[in-house]
Amino acid sequence: MNKLQKIGIVGGAGYTGGELLRILLHHPAVDITFVHSKSQAGKPVYSAHSDLLGETELTFTDQFHSSVDILFLCMGHGESSVFLSQHQVSASTKIIDLSQDFRDESHGFVYGLPELQREKIMGASKIANPGCFATCIELALLPMAKEHFLKTDVHISAITGSTGAGQSLSNTSHYSWRNGNISVYKAFTHQHLKEIRQSLRQLQVGFSNKINFIPYRGSFTRGIFASCYTSTDLTLEDAQELYSDYYSKHPFTYVSAQPIDVKQVVNTNKCFIHLEKVEDQLLITSVIDNLVKGASGQAVQNMNLISRLDERTGLGLKAVGF
Repeated sequence: MNKLQKIGIVGGAGYTGGELLRILLHHPAVDITFVHSKSQAGKPVYSAHSDLLGETELTFTDQFHSSVDILFLCMGHGESSVFLSQHQVSASTKIIDLSQDFRDESHGFVYGLPELQREKIMGASKIANPGCFATCIELALLPMAKEHFLKTDVHISAITGSTGAGQSLSNTSHYSWRNGNISVYKAFTHQHLKEIRQSLRQLQVGFSNKINFIPYRGSFTRGIFASCYTSTDLTLEDAQELYSDYYSKHPFTYVSAQPIDVKQVVNTNKCFIHLEKVEDQLLITSVIDNLVKGASGQAVQNMNLISRLDERTGLGLKAVGF
């Protein structure tokens, strides 16, 4: 595709907006037309994202321009639906929403997890980007659901970095509280459970077992580590073959023979998965970067798909490693 896609970003001053800018500024097939932010209007983009000094001279605007090819909505939950009700978006503009407002696939939106429904995404004009915990956990469980192997309750513990809480300060995101600390929040009731169950049922119709999910706040900035386990008659070798087959045509999800850790995927659009079997329990560990594969990177992956680009375009990102 020779034509550059004209891009608009609404909510560009936050964590996901900043991460999206970092990726798109080096994407070979896009031109960023505007970056919308009411709070930062008139200021250079690098005033909010200081690492972008020297990368761009874009300034934030409070003016909305409807004539773009693709519109990214990087606002808080509940704000995207309000924004779309208040602004007229061109019928030819494709929308990728990073909030949870349309993840139930209402209002013509398609749930944007490529490893679940790549073909449907390619034909869509509105994409609801998955949640970060949901992405990490769904990728850990989808191969089992596809073969109807989720026959008992699923137990999940997952820990996320502080950027998962957004940029606005709260009691549990201050450095003095978060550093060297860990805590549970929203045990058994996390909002991403709804979309996780929705996705599993898409592959394993009638799945009704409990998903016991305990989320943790971690003392680090970015990344998610999820541990999922359930009982199964599968051998470890059969499970490894099942997962390798499922992800063989998906360029960002890899099954590792060795134990995994968060730094392997931080700053990348990858998901790494590792399997262990102890007695009848299959342990599935999964790691992603919550801001990339869990948010902005996956949004660009979806943009590539709906634009008929190679889904890896602009996403050859380097992990921090150490």
